[in-house]
Amino acid sequence: MKKNKIEHYSDKEALEFHNSNKSGKIEINSSKPMTSKRDLALAYSPGVAAPVKEIYKNPERAYDYTTKGNLVAVISNGSAILGLGNLGAIASKPVMEGKAVLFKRFADIDAIDLEIDCADPKEIVSSIKNFAVSFGGINLEDIAAPECFIIEEKLKEILDIPVFHDDQHGTAIITSAALINSIHITKKKISKIKVVVNGAGASAMACSDLFIKLGVKKENLTMLDSKGVISSNREGLNKWKLKYAKKTKNKNLNDALQNADVFLGLSSAGILKKEMIKRMAKNPIIFACANPDPEILPEDVYKIRKDAIIATGRSDYANQVNNLIGFPYIFRGALDVRAKMINEEMKIAAANAIAKLARERVPDEVAAAMGGDRPKYGKDYIIPSTFDPRLISVIPVAVAKAAMKTDVARKKIENFSLYSEQLKQRLDPSVTILQGINSKIKKNQKIVVFADGEDENTLKAAIAFKNSGLGTPIIVAKENIVKQRLKEIGYGENLNIKIVNSTDKKLRDKYVKFLFKKMHRDHGLLERDCDRMIRNDRVIWASCMVECGDADAMVTGNTRRYSQSLEKIKKVIPARTGEIMFGLNMIVWKGKTIFIGDTSVNEYPSSEELADIAISSARVVRLFGIDPKVAFLSHSTFGQPITSRTKHIREAVEILKDRKVDFKFDGDMQPDVALDDEYSDLYPFSEIVGKANILIMPGQHSAAISYKIMKTLGGAKVIGPLLIGLAQPIEIAPLRSSTSEILNLASVAAYSAGIIDYKKNLNKS
Repeated sequence: MKKNKIEHYSDKEALEFHNSNKSGKIEINSSKPMTSKRDLALAYSPGVAAPVKEIYKNPERAYDYTTKGNLVAVISNGSAILGLGNLGAIASKPVMEGKAVLFKRFADIDAIDLEIDCADPKEIVSSIKNFAVSFGGINLEDIAAPECFIIEEKLKEILDIPVFHDDQHGTAIITSAALINSIHITKKKISKIKVVVNGAGASAMACSDLFIKLGVKKENLTMLDSKGVISSNREGLNKWKLKYAKKTKNKNLNDALQNADVFLGLSSAGILKKEMIKRMAKNPIIFACANPDPEILPEDVYKIRKDAIIATGRSDYANQVNNLIGFPYIFRGALDVRAKMINEEMKIAAANAIAKLARERVPDEVAAAMGGDRPKYGKDYIIPSTFDPRLISVIPVAVAKAAMKTDVARKKIENFSLYSEQLKQRLDPSVTILQGINSKIKKNQKIVVFADGEDENTLKAAIAFKNSGLGTPIIVAKENIVKQRLKEIGYGENLNIKIVNSTDKKLRDKYVKFLFKKMHRDHGLLERDCDRMIRNDRVIWASCMVECGDADAMVTGNTRRYSQSLEKIKKVIPARTGEIMFGLNMIVWKGKTIFIGDTSVNEYPSSEELADIAISSARVVRLFGIDPKVAFLSHSTFGQPITSRTKHIREAVEILKDRKVDFKFDGDMQPDVALDDEYSDLYPFSEIVGKANILIMPGQHSAAISYKIMKTLGGAKVIGPLLIGLAQPIEIAPLRSSTSEILNLASVAAYSAGIIDYKKNLNKS
């Protein structure tokens, strides 16, 4: 049965995303300091003269003194944009900027998009030839066939840097990996399998070429275009199609599939019929890669062929053929050895590396990133997940080795174990953490109430939470205001999200009785006082929903100060017995993830409270799959200088020693000592110096000031503050949070609801 297409956002929201803050998706930042007159003199005149002269003497030194070695040009003329067709060069710019962002996000490669307003292959080749010297590699994208073949072939002839048309070769590499594993599982011999390729565009040609390089016999491969089988007696075939023309009586797809082992579809939705699959050989291998809807849906295949292996281009089915598994890492390996090209051996090495990775046991950290799942090699797992963090440490190594072996590498890598470890450091670890959280909550969906449903960013976050399949949102708001907001952000009025408010008499009476029972003795409130609170305060209402079991988790904030939201919540929900309440921020900066506490609750924690914050922080950090290493921060390092303000920090360290906790900690120390490994030789007695990932601050002021400076001036990514120690999974978004920040907090709240037993008391000792 066909799945409904999920709309994740409105057109207006997508447009606002591209136009918020700065227009577009990329910017250029300096990798060197640019603060003093001396900095400017070194960066430009006269300091720039020295590298200029060195590069003049030896052009290869450009890799040492410029960004060339980590810079890729993403190039298109807009003649075949995604599924939109020929819309022209400038219309392709959002797509090419997106591709540049993917290079950075997945492989830490700097990329810049270049749109060429021209349809003539010769002119395009000439343009690229003239500016290619600035780049370490060229990624061609969304260029129509056959021009894409002509352009790539010519550029490979004249340039000495990698040229890669991802629409062709990215798909070819991933499908080849899938083929390698499929024939391994079905115990078929690659030299004997019969392959049918439906589609004769750039991707189909590249896939067929690589299949043959892997061992498929050319005479065993049949290709079809929109007119049917490409046979040798057909007239008007171009030279690329002639390459795959064969002598055959088969006319159409139904004919070609008789006893075929493999179907590769790069064509159109629904073209592969159930009756055709019946004609295929035992254990058929079906790659239905048409986008967005495949040639046949997996459930339709399994109705008639239980023995089939099937892959599609869709993320909502097993075995997704996604170019993202390939191109960032292939370029990473090619750039790191300064390759002159990406040759067939490098592509095959990438395909084999991807295939091999799927066969390996999924380790704990990868299972965590995949939501707790530990997929096992077999029919439903022939291709690694797009978010498998091992990709960056496996594929570039294989590509680099192949480049060196085939003598296209200008630079040799001496220690591949060290290289693999360095590659791991390039990934943004927060993405893996959040991917794992989202994967987990998709499988165990919770009801999350968004208390500030009339706020635009909160409403967008609730919509995204639902449309991304993360769980069931409920918004607290007035329905007429929500309808108006939906119009403003480009949605129709009839959005299928539950809206609740105090007009629901049944719920209102329930919460009033609950609140009165809870508060009448300690606070001296009358029932009418409780009714007024329930009617007038969305945070109180939403907190009652969670405490009374009508929702699993909650997110609020954004429209008021953090402390105001917290005070409202505490009227309804107590602290968790045995645990201190505090705020913990996750900070990601330059590939390093650290946690800072307490950022939002305790103004000046005592020594005992600092120790409690450290213990709870370690527990939470472990939930994210990270081994905790705690540093107690101060303006002093190990008592130098000693002041009255450092005493209680040193006492907190002693308290932890007495409690014999199961994580590493140390203090007092300054933040640079805690985070910079260069200080480790000065303090060899400490296991935390330079390695800390949890920073316990001496006070809320220093904690809040530190993370906000890092976010505002340093460009760090901040998730939180996460509210720790409350007796229910509730998160508070800081004032003026973005949609993404609220969505992340909602995910964390849902995740907490699924993995923490909030009824269980914690023992401090």
